[in-house]
Amino acid sequence: MGRTIQALLKLVAALGAAGLVGPAAAQSQAAAQAAAWTQLLNARARLIGGAPAARDARSYLAGVEIALDEGWKTYWRMPGDAGVPPNFDWSGSSNVAAVNVLYPAPRRMSEPAADTVGYKHAVLFPVEVVPKDASRPVHLALALEFGVCREICIPAEAKLSLALTPTEMASEPSPAVLAALEHVPRPTASRHAEDPRITRTSAFLEGGEPHLVVVARFPKGDRGADLFVEAPDGVYVPMAKRVPNPSTADETRLEADAGIDLVHFEVDLARTGNAHELKGKTLRLTLVSDAGASETNWTVP
Repeated sequence: MGRTIQALLKLVAALGAAGLVGPAAAQSQAAAQAAAWTQLLNARARLIGGAPAARDARSYLAGVEIALDEGWKTYWRMPGDAGVPPNFDWSGSSNVAAVNVLYPAPRRMSEPAADTVGYKHAVLFPVEVVPKDASRPVHLALALEFGVCREICIPAEAKLSLALTPTEMASEPSPAVLAALEHVPRPTASRHAEDPRITRTSAFLEGGEPHLVVVARFPKGDRGADLFVEAPDGVYVPMAKRVPNPSTADETRLEADAGIDLVHFEVDLARTGNAHELKGKTLRLTLVSDAGASETNWTVP
């Protein structure tokens, strides 16, 4: 996550503390700046335009919003044991130098056949749009592909477009997008005091039971606590599982593992057959909870 987004996250936190990012304001502002909904089977999608969160920024803070029918879901960038991640194709846009899609913290969705990761009801992906020429309008054209699932999964496709004009740079940012940005897992530099953080990581890649161990501290309690692990280069990593904390009588317990706000996770690599492939890889570890979310990179020794 770049410096611009880190600055946005700090501003969002300030707005939230001041009560400027509220549900009612978000709904009215989003409606004023949003394109019309594109209706799909069991879902609908639209683009939301918006000014940058920082007055001196030379980019827009837009959003991709997906609303789902009752009982249906869609997926995160790492969908878990099944499912498909969303695909954002901005190649049809004009006067665009860069587009960065951010993902709000997801939830684990457990089913008999698999654990998946994603969203129910609705999700709004914040999008930072950097124009080539900030004095000229930007035309956003998105070819969106995503999965809409219940008992079965239906591939959904939508063609969305929206014009962003330089006058919007001076307007107020969309509270709906700011609220969604607040739920994006924060990197270490932007982490809030109540956000979870990792205290220990270990890799055991040899032997008959290869696994990863991650110990994380959840300062505001472990309600909704979960861990999602992503590896580069298409390497598959099974879903992390929460395991009981070691007892105080356990002589192997580390000092860093002490505390009632700690949660222990393990990733079983035995069934993958590729544990050795993780050596030297940099994994992205995302912690989520009801109180906040954070992410960090860890290179497997």
